[in-house]
Amino acid sequence: MKLVRFSIGGGAVRPGLVKDGHVLALEDLVPGAPSDMKQVIAEWDTLSPKLEKATAEGVALGDVRLHAPIPNPEKIMAIGLNYADHVEEAKSAGVTAPESQIWFCKMAGSINDPNGDVEKPKSSEKLDYEVEMVAIIGKGGRHISKDDAPAAVFGYAVGNDFSARDWQLKTHQWVLGKSFDTHAPIGPCIVTADEIGDPHRLAIKCWVNGELRQNSNTKHLIFSVWDQLEELSQVMALKPGDILFTGTPGGVGMAQQLFLNPGDVVRCEIEGLGTIENRIVAEA
Repeated sequence: MKLVRFSIGGGAVRPGLVKDGHVLALEDLVPGAPSDMKQVIAEWDTLSPKLEKATAEGVALGDVRLHAPIPNPEKIMAIGLNYADHVEEAKSAGVTAPESQIWFCKMAGSINDPNGDVEKPKSSEKLDYEVEMVAIIGKGGRHISKDDAPAAVFGYAVGNDFSARDWQLKTHQWVLGKSFDTHAPIGPCIVTADEIGDPHRLAIKCWVNGELRQNSNTKHLIFSVWDQLEELSQVMALKPGDILFTGTPGGVGMAQQLFLNPGDVVRCEIEGLGTIENRIVAEA
């Protein structure tokens, strides 16, 4: 299934199901369905059989505004240097393939809609793009083994880990450079894990102003999604709706010294998950 948060004409934002090019509000399909996407995920085992059987009149996908599928995650974790081709392009800067997973967090205020405007900060001259597959935690828990990890993932989405490189590289800690407001658009929907199957075989691409900059496949992840869950869950309890940015492939702007400016348009696409597109604007 494909789940979204949507609004119509400035109305209330509601969770919905995408079916045959239309969006159906969950509350119309199942009276009393949760209005919070994290709660939808937590109650999915009970809710999904009802959704499969329910029918309702929907609204054409083109007539709704899509919002970030999860606007209020407890955790946004992101892994660095996790594609072989990305490591290769960074070798000139002395970067080598990591022996251990490199994790940082993005603050919740960075969450943005799939087609929302992204701000070029007043304080940064090196705004960069990073297309990433995003994993959404479902059952979660602590000390999740690699074998059990697939059952802990609820679904997947497209993300762009926008990065202020000058802030990221000021210190060894990347959090500030990764956490500017608007710098984590995700969407356009959450595609449930059962619909994707193995997430390690998906084409992943990014365009800037129509020019293809990143073109790879999730099979090139150095640490798989299952590796990532096993590692993180040793430290923290993963909870429904937590978001994991799983790494970006080669072709980022920093490697080419091609940074983003107001007016630029960045389009990210992952096979089976859809497309997000964001226009760069000056910080208000």
